[in-house]
This record gives sequence, C-alpha cells and structure tokens, in this order.
Amino acid sequence: MWYGPPMKKRATPAKKSEKTGSFVIGHARFSKISAVEGIALTPTMKARKSRLDRTGASAAERRAAIIKAYKR
Repeated sequence: MWYGPPMKKRATPAKKSEKTGSFVIGHARFSKISAVEGIALTPTMKARKSRLDRTGASAAERRAAIIKAYKR
C-alpha cells in the first residue's frame, strides 16, 4: 500500500478537438513547452500576437496574418 502524498491534478485538462479528435493545447501550455525547448517569440511575433489579440481576430484571420508575414 502506498502512503505518499496524493498526485497533483492538472490545472486544466487537455481537450480534444471536436473536428479532428486530436488533443489541442492552449497558448499558455504551448509557451511552457517552447520555453523548455529554448524557443521564444521574437519582438515582431509578440507585436503581431498582441495586435491580433486586441482586435479579436478569428483563428482563420490569425493564420492568414502569419502566412502573409512569412510569404515570399
């Protein structure tokens, strides 16, 4: 029998996408994973994200803005 402290519960459980059935992680969790990997947003990326957040852009609008920024 194990008498150690109880296991911690996840703060927010991972959710499955309704369309694809695969797991979807949010921005906060993705940022934590990226930090462990040594990946950080550039100042330009941060500015784009904050602008899109302020305007309430949809997922499609966000994708279009990112594609436009990196399209040659």
